[in-house]
Amino acid sequence: MIAIATPGGTHAAASPADMVYRNGYVYTVDDKDSVQQALAVRAGRIVYVGDNAGAKPLIGKSTRVIDLHGRMLMPGLIDAHMHPQSGGSRLLNCSLNYESLTVPQFQARIQACLDQDEKKDPDRWLVVVNWFQQGMQPEGVETTAATLDALKTSRPVIVRSSFGHSAQLNSRAIALAGIKRDTPDPAGGKIVRDSSGQATGLLEDAAQDMAMNLLPPLTVAENLAASAAALDAMRRQGITSFLDAWTDPETMTAFATLHRQARLTARAHFAVLIDLDKGATPQSAVAALLKKQKQFDQGPTKVAPSMQVRHAKLFMDGVIAAPAFTGAMLEPYLVNKGTDAAPNWQPGQSKGPASYFSAAALMATLAELARAHIDPHIHADGDRAVRDSLDAIEALRASPYGHESRPSIAHDEIVAPADYPRFARLNVTPVLSFQWGKPAPDTVGALKNYLGPARYATVEPQAVLHDAGARVAYGSDWPVDPLDVWFALKVGVTRTAAPDAGKEYAGRLTSQHGMPRAAVLRAITLNAAYTLRQETTTGSLQLGKLADLIVLDRNFFTIPDEDIANIKVLQTVVGGKVVFEAKDMP
Repeated sequence: MIAIATPGGTHAAASPADMVYRNGYVYTVDDKDSVQQALAVRAGRIVYVGDNAGAKPLIGKSTRVIDLHGRMLMPGLIDAHMHPQSGGSRLLNCSLNYESLTVPQFQARIQACLDQDEKKDPDRWLVVVNWFQQGMQPEGVETTAATLDALKTSRPVIVRSSFGHSAQLNSRAIALAGIKRDTPDPAGGKIVRDSSGQATGLLEDAAQDMAMNLLPPLTVAENLAASAAALDAMRRQGITSFLDAWTDPETMTAFATLHRQARLTARAHFAVLIDLDKGATPQSAVAALLKKQKQFDQGPTKVAPSMQVRHAKLFMDGVIAAPAFTGAMLEPYLVNKGTDAAPNWQPGQSKGPASYFSAAALMATLAELARAHIDPHIHADGDRAVRDSLDAIEALRASPYGHESRPSIAHDEIVAPADYPRFARLNVTPVLSFQWGKPAPDTVGALKNYLGPARYATVEPQAVLHDAGARVAYGSDWPVDPLDVWFALKVGVTRTAAPDAGKEYAGRLTSQHGMPRAAVLRAITLNAAYTLRQETTTGSLQLGKLADLIVLDRNFFTIPDEDIANIKVLQTVVGGKVVFEAKDMP
């Protein structure tokens, strides 16, 4: 390809383009965040970015010319942390839709699913998803097996928290899981019990496996349908690349099938779980990952979407949210030593669990991953989990392979202020879910009480990390939340909830400011591409890069803050191929 400079831009000389966009607001996300007027695509790559006049020579008889009429064209979105197969399957299941419910509403919604289930096999598990556990009303209400036992069914029932760290069982499910009074908590998990020592049916973190392992696996057809549904949801929102942040062979098999069928409409990246709890060593765990890589990785990035298996998922803790308190903290969670009428919140005994990897095990695992050229993607929610991760990465950087690794730490809901600058210094990318940084049932009220005012002031440090020089990337964590990227970006800018969220959730979450609009877009484009080692091929609109791009119905930079949530994608293009187009696309 020969680059030719023209007065209005740069293009690659050769035959006419396949598509030319003109009269647009072409936001490039290049080093200067420059805005251009026109862009041309040929053979799946960008061959011109500049003004209208410079694009004119690239228009031939078969060129599709799109007059944007001033609309915004930008790089395709890159979701650096999601769970697509789980998200897709939940679109097909009994869902509580992330809503704040009272106990009677919770029961009525699940009963409706039972009544509508045509199979009605008394031994068939009912799986209920997208339960906003922290949003149950009134605040502080808890569910137990008795809550589900009141339903008109003899079937085993499991209700899965949208956070993915808790599940509620009915008594039939408890019995099938073999949970008794003397059943010990599994490593990395908790069986919640009442004051008499009986299991309440609430399982946290690894304890969920006691029930989840009893569920029949999805069929090949169900996995395929879930993955196809996930891709459909992605392309409608403008997502052109994603990282499955905790995959399995069944999921990768489904996406490989879609690839063979030419139905893969986003660039698919996968992180394989590294878990040492069941006797694996860092060496054996990484060796198992490399076997999966050999089976599913499809090689260097191509114009058409393909699959890459080049990341490892590591869990350092659970979540800071009540009632789990499985986020690993530097200081204890507070407990109320007074009464509801006269509360007295003081440090309790719990700092959350020990980090799920010991310091030695984490350092050994990171070193083994670096030698294998696999990048670590680490779940760390509490400030101790974050610090332990950063400490291990600092040691890794001094090793022979450590300078080449690109570690990411996902979530980072609480970070000790002393650790803010370490992300930039150690070249660690925080992958953040911006939608969490708003007033909501899980971020106001109880959270402030059990963290205390000083720590609460630092929750969701998105702009703070950006200001400290960190390369912030975005990850939706779907289906922990609904896949609503533009709402998430709005929250990233404003730290406010939706206008109709209710007066108790009005205003900004803490005194922290939001991120600049340009930084929010860079987080979901070029910065996310960096975490996938794709920054030279995607993430910005520049000559020679892959034509992964989207057209918006309004300009992200000129509309009011709250209107960002209302942005609609008119067209999604991956490798020069249109994979979604709205009816009102020009």
